[in-house]
Amino acid sequence: MDDLFSDAVKALLTDHCTPAVVRAIEAGQTRAALWQALEDAGFADALVPESAGGAGLALADVYPVLELCGSYAVPVPLGETLLARGLMAHAGVSAPKGSVVFGMGHLAGDGLLHCAQVRCGTQADWVLVSSGGACRLLPAADAQVQVVGFCLDAQMSWPQAAWDAAQAVPGTHDLMTLQAALYAAQLAGALMAVFSRTLQYANDRQQFGKPIGKFQAIQHQLSVMSEHAFAARMAAQLGLRAAGQVPDRLRVAMAKARTSEAALEVAGLSHSIHGAIGFTREFDLQLYTRRLHAWRQAAGSESYWHDVLGKALLDSPEPLSLDLMRTLTDTVL
Repeated sequence: MDDLFSDAVKALLTDHCTPAVVRAIEAGQTRAALWQALEDAGFADALVPESAGGAGLALADVYPVLELCGSYAVPVPLGETLLARGLMAHAGVSAPKGSVVFGMGHLAGDGLLHCAQVRCGTQADWVLVSSGGACRLLPAADAQVQVVGFCLDAQMSWPQAAWDAAQAVPGTHDLMTLQAALYAAQLAGALMAVFSRTLQYANDRQQFGKPIGKFQAIQHQLSVMSEHAFAARMAAQLGLRAAGQVPDRLRVAMAKARTSEAALEVAGLSHSIHGAIGFTREFDLQLYTRRLHAWRQAAGSESYWHDVLGKALLDSPEPLSLDLMRTLTDTVL
């Protein structure tokens, strides 16, 4: 992606997505001002073809935007909307205005379409739902909503009649893989934010007359955090290396497994270095570490994607781990 584009996204988030704004939206205040700023800037249309009014970028080009969503703990579904609009545009469907999230649904015996956990569902105008091999766009306002898990997530249900009447998105779409690529990128951003903040804290916090970052034990913990954060970023970038709108499933498996694995280690080490203050609501660190834990499990945890990679290795004609890794890390498109 052109640096001017990603720099513009960063500048907007710096001005409009401060920790105070994140806290306010998590507490139930309106997201209108933040979302309107993002909508007006056109960032959510980055994958939409130029002929349809978008920027016409490829999936790999928008990685910096998705990473910034994690770096700034963005409390609205910018990444989800960006990917959903791109998918719909290339399927020949005009996306409506407003935010879009993803849902994995099933039609139950009670006559309702249930989506067990819709990430950022409380902040959505629309939900792109995959169920029974079909993919349709449903209005969030018509859903029965119950907040579950992370404060922005929700369990959502619609009558079957609403599902039958919803706008269909032609084609077979692997929404879970697309979500996993998104959360890998956001995890990478949040991991870097946590590492940077922890490094700064270790340099600022004085104990026994010198910064705690001068102590060998703290330096070791910081080096482990750095290793995880930078390895996760590289894996997340590879996960989005795709010429079209659909990422390669095995690359996404590697990306999501690595970033989810890093989330546990970095969150734990960061809180260990910060001590008790890191757990307080007033301290900004928890805005990011809570997301690390939530996104780690979103669209499959590391164990799920390790199984995907393991099956691919066993099914290959020459099951050598090195050959599989060479295939996944080959960035020539």
